[in-house]
Amino acid sequence: MPTVLVIGAGPAGMRAALRAAELGAETILITSGEFGGMAANDGPVPIRTFAHAARLIRDAGQLGEYGIVVNEPILDYPRLLARVSQVTADARTHSQRLEDFHKLGITVHEHTGNARFIDSHTIETETGLRLQADRIILCTGGMSRRLSLPGFELTCTHSDAWGLKSVPSSIIVVGGGDTGLQVASIFNDFGSHIQIFQAGPRIIPTADEDVSEEVAKVFQESGIDLRTNFGTLESFEKTAKGVRMYFLKDGTRDFAEAAMIVMAVGWVANAVALNLAAAGVELNERGFIRVNEFLQTTASHIFAAGDITGHLMLVPQALQQGYLAATNAVQDPKNRYVNPVSPVGNFTNPEYAQVGLTETQARQSYDVICTTVRFDSVTRSIIDGRTQGFCKLICDRKTLQIIGCHIVGERAVEISQIAAIVITAGMRLDELVRVPISFPTYAGILIRAASNMLRELNLPV
Repeated sequence: MPTVLVIGAGPAGMRAALRAAELGAETILITSGEFGGMAANDGPVPIRTFAHAARLIRDAGQLGEYGIVVNEPILDYPRLLARVSQVTADARTHSQRLEDFHKLGITVHEHTGNARFIDSHTIETETGLRLQADRIILCTGGMSRRLSLPGFELTCTHSDAWGLKSVPSSIIVVGGGDTGLQVASIFNDFGSHIQIFQAGPRIIPTADEDVSEEVAKVFQESGIDLRTNFGTLESFEKTAKGVRMYFLKDGTRDFAEAAMIVMAVGWVANAVALNLAAAGVELNERGFIRVNEFLQTTASHIFAAGDITGHLMLVPQALQQGYLAATNAVQDPKNRYVNPVSPVGNFTNPEYAQVGLTETQARQSYDVICTTVRFDSVTRSIIDGRTQGFCKLICDRKTLQIIGCHIVGERAVEISQIAAIVITAGMRLDELVRVPISFPTYAGILIRAASNMLRELNLPV
């Protein structure tokens, strides 16, 4: 059996190490920082905890409507930070247990600093640890993209936002993708004045256009200033009250100011420190590790998994890639990575989620029919007073199979998980409407949409 070295202990790296050990390989796992990687320490776990606090503030605003009289909620930010730390530690302790790795004989090295290749089979870490292996799996993840602009060091990333000691009076968020909107939504609920600057014509450019439009509308109604097609960034400078951002549009120079500027302008591979040239590993045109269908790099004994590959950069996909990369590293590379049906969502206010094709994508290959059901016509959302948003189904008219689902509103992310199962199973509309979903639930909106679509097609419900 080969010796397998896994670099990076996020979801991809942990799963890769477990799989390699399960197959009988001598396995070593190293991580530059905390066990659990970004997902546990600076990603979904802490971010979702902040989002839950924002949700509680919003829920408290509803109490009077239901006859519950309380004082106005006040956010104690240091106590929230303590809760985030506790949740993060608990998640590491209970869901990513080191003892499980030790039981399988995996050697784990934490806080090694960055690793770099000495040659194609040897790495050395900043702490002086030198290791050799027959097979190596790169799982070092990604990081926020930096721009070569004057004063860029005065800006922050989403990570800096979570590490604040108090809530800023105002924040400029540059970037209207998932990360930027998450920061904007949370701190808007916390009381900051938020401005979002998006270079393109709409926020969430990878989402269905109806989703982008609805989220933008609700954000603006909640007091967020949204500016699309704002122009080109020029520079940043420190002011007495924060940071000033200069930008240029149509030959005119303009500026905006806030106590804090958060840059969310993309995600790049965390690969610079690896000295990949020494191992014969190449990057692709996007700057991510070049891998084939077996997650094999340009060095045949080195594999890669997770964000560093530039594929859909989410925890479930990282876990799947880690498992597959380790299987191919220990055994013959014959298991291909195929992008599965993958629900994508964000815990903003309002939540939004999607699975499958957007309407624009679907119309390129299918004869489609679309149906939209708004939340203000659904019993459960009326009960809960959460009536903003919609659920949109996209169906192939010929086969009646659902090929896309897009949701904005309460529990959108949870609803999309059910839609993902429906699409993966290849269910037809007439099959979906026969599923006896409990009443009243948010998931029932899927049945409502499917029923409406069958009626539009003049088919029996």
